[in-house]
Amino acid sequence: MSLLRRLVGRDLSAMAASPGEWLMPLAFFLLVAMLLPFAIGPEPRLLARLAPGILWVGALLASLMPVSTLFARDSADGTLDQLLVRGVAAETLALARMLALWLGFGAPLLLAAPLAALLLGMESDVLLRLLPGLAAGALGLSALAVVAASVTLGARGGGGLVALLTIPLAIPLLLFGSRPMEAGALGLAIAAALVLAAIAPFAAGAALRASRS
Repeated sequence: MSLLRRLVGRDLSAMAASPGEWLMPLAFFLLVAMLLPFAIGPEPRLLARLAPGILWVGALLASLMPVSTLFARDSADGTLDQLLVRGVAAETLALARMLALWLGFGAPLLLAAPLAALLLGMESDVLLRLLPGLAAGALGLSALAVVAASVTLGARGGGGLVALLTIPLAIPLLLFGSRPMEAGALGLAIAAALVLAAIAPFAAGAALRASRS
């Protein structure tokens, strides 16, 4: 646990030193909420009905933005190899990166969600039901981002592969998370996020080891 805390702290410090890593996804999330009403139309009832789905799609697309840099810098400067040589498990590295991304991406996302909801005319009771699922969903999206980053590490044209890997696996999160007022949907969204978070360190760890062999 001490090693995990140090790794998470290191990753958060690196994110704080590069504000673009969390500001750009946040800005993208808000831009989705700002621009989609222009495409859909100004009908308030329609916007309010679609708002949960719009926020979830915005969160998914924003979570894809940091994928290309999650392991790339550590791989390029040899840090990843040094950590693995010193006996740090690849699964531990993946878990630390997932938790750091959840904190660095999920917390700003939750802070921006009320503003995005206001832009879309979402009612306050719907927002209150949406936020817990979005908090858990950010963990699931972070898990998918870490897996995609490890699988595409060093691959050419990895951007298209990231979308192919991430979007289908995120469908359960989008399906249940975008229906906050339906009975049981919140619990299923949280369950889907926890399943992804449980599997991701092992899948990403295996991919990281394969990329170094």
